[in-house]
Amino acid sequence: MNHLHRYASTRFGRLPKTFSELSNLRREVPWWNQVLDPGSPTLTKWNYIILCTCLVALFLDPLYFFLPDIGAPGCMQIDLGLGIFVTFFRTVADLFFFIHITIKFRTAFVAPSSRVFGRGELVMDRKAIAIRYLKSSFIIDLAAALPLPQIVIWFIIPASKSATAAHANHTLSFIVLLQYIPRFLIMFPINRRIIKTTGVVAKTAWSGAAYNLVLYTLASHVLGASWYVLSIQRQYECWRIECSKEMNSTHSPSCNPYFLDCNTVGKSARNAWLKKTNVIINCDALNDDDKDFQFGMFSDAFTNNVASSDFPDKYFYCLWWGLKNLCSYGQSIMTSTLSSETLFCIIICICGLVFFSHLIGNMQGYLQSTTARLEEWRIRRRDTEEWMRHRQLPPDLQDRVRRFVNYQWTATRGVDEEAILKSLPLDLRRQIQRHLCLALVRRVPFFAQMDDQLLDAICERLVSSLNTNDMFLVREGDPVQEMLFIIRGKVESSTTNGGRTGFYNSITLGPGDFCGEELLTWALIPHSDSIINLPLSTRTVKSITEVEAFALRAWDLRYVAKQFKRLHSKKLQHAFRYYSHQWRTWGACFIQAAWRRYKRKRLAIELAKQEQLYDDMYDMDDGAGAEYEDGDASSSDQANHAQHLGITILASKFAKNTRKGAKKTVSRINQDDSILKMPKMFKPVEPDFSAL
Repeated sequence: MNHLHRYASTRFGRLPKTFSELSNLRREVPWWNQVLDPGSPTLTKWNYIILCTCLVALFLDPLYFFLPDIGAPGCMQIDLGLGIFVTFFRTVADLFFFIHITIKFRTAFVAPSSRVFGRGELVMDRKAIAIRYLKSSFIIDLAAALPLPQIVIWFIIPASKSATAAHANHTLSFIVLLQYIPRFLIMFPINRRIIKTTGVVAKTAWSGAAYNLVLYTLASHVLGASWYVLSIQRQYECWRIECSKEMNSTHSPSCNPYFLDCNTVGKSARNAWLKKTNVIINCDALNDDDKDFQFGMFSDAFTNNVASSDFPDKYFYCLWWGLKNLCSYGQSIMTSTLSSETLFCIIICICGLVFFSHLIGNMQGYLQSTTARLEEWRIRRRDTEEWMRHRQLPPDLQDRVRRFVNYQWTATRGVDEEAILKSLPLDLRRQIQRHLCLALVRRVPFFAQMDDQLLDAICERLVSSLNTNDMFLVREGDPVQEMLFIIRGKVESSTTNGGRTGFYNSITLGPGDFCGEELLTWALIPHSDSIINLPLSTRTVKSITEVEAFALRAWDLRYVAKQFKRLHSKKLQHAFRYYSHQWRTWGACFIQAAWRRYKRKRLAIELAKQEQLYDDMYDMDDGAGAEYEDGDASSSDQANHAQHLGITILASKFAKNTRKGAKKTVSRINQDDSILKMPKMFKPVEPDFSAL
């Protein structure tokens, strides 16, 4: 950081003391003076770019082997158009290599002494970085970046006195092979650095398989180009041997080695030699069996006119030849007895075995990673089937188990989300849970009235819950272990009010509803530390369709209720009671009971009024009977009064009996009310929707 310290001294008059000052200072330092972090996203992208550049450079260099071709009978030439094309793109690749060298002089490294824990401490001193780089891989990087083939083909060969096509071919092939080694070697540290930073070179299985296939094709490309240039050299060697036989006074005209270069085509001396020479006939690969000189494995290049074809035809044939022999380990090659040719075939066999094994192994690994979860699910499903058969489960229960396993695979694809979240830091886990659950939780009307801090605490503790149809999520009378907030699907919530005869209530819950609200009442009880037993469910909840929900466990809800006093607010509790189906059922039952009490009281009042009326009539009849006994009435009047007296007595008895029956009925009803009396609950306060 010496350059940063010097810049800070001149910029601020002192060294930075805080991290914010140091960060601001880094942003103010010009980009050409900055030291790069080896794990930064910018340098990671550059590593991918230079890796692709290495692949392109490894593809371009063998194209130099296609420069020599058969231009005319008995002569060789250099394809200048192809040479210009390859030179241009190779120069661009060399510029990327030089930029890579410059970046490595500006890339910090981790001090070896600080690797005891964590990533270690970065060394930002440019001098220390330069010394370390010069001592490690600078020579290899420089050897890979030098434009040696361009210099040889465009400057050295034209300036030499013996600038023939054969001389250019030999020199260029040697330079390309010599520089191909460092260009191949620099791929390994780049590949290792990418793996160290990102974990893998290819982020997906298919891209990894394609990357290995490109490497295998590149090896076939190199092998095909090498086979072609060796074929051209084999042809030229035959011409040179036959030409040396005609270089004497007995043969007229005498053969000149310059005649084998196409620059002499059209000259009179070469034309005269071409008419009488036996070089072309003796070096014809079609008559290889009748000649002393054998082309061996290179005869296909001339029998199929590959050497004299256009570049696209020539290139694809050589690529096919290399690919075919790498895949077959060179088994189809017909070689001669030359040791050099046999050694080349041995190299082909070994490289084919190594490269093909590497390709199959890596591609199998990458492609198996795409189906690893599927294979794991198949094994688990097979184990489940064997276990169910071993335990002799009934067929309907087996079908339910199969439906659940299939539904779980469809919803999660075998990924254990809870394990992944637990492995992440708290802040990341909280942000991910907020992203996944917040919008869904806000769909629940009860949660819509909570503030963000309380919702974050709830979202952090929500876990996914999957249920198939016809599954009992909770039964009436069982301990309630979690609250379920339905996201998709429908469930049926029913109750018999503790097994009460003739009582049954059922409702359907859908997306946005929740069940298990007994836990919230349990969690809001003051001094709940002494409560260990979970509340009992007052309802039976059964899934009608496949249900996806979030579950809030009992102890997580208790923790949230203890940590956030906002959950104890009266308004939130009233909102809970308003949206709770348990409280709605209680309200309906409360209204029904109140209406029945009102009807009974009204009936008792009506009966009391009728009894009072009959009592008054009885009293009036008693007075009339006394006056009749004291007076002197006629016999007919006495008979009428006696008849009225009998009717009055019967009515009085009926009223007394009715009053007794009414009292017994009221006492029995009151006794039943005392037995089946509903628990005393406060009426929920209606929420203020204007404040929402």
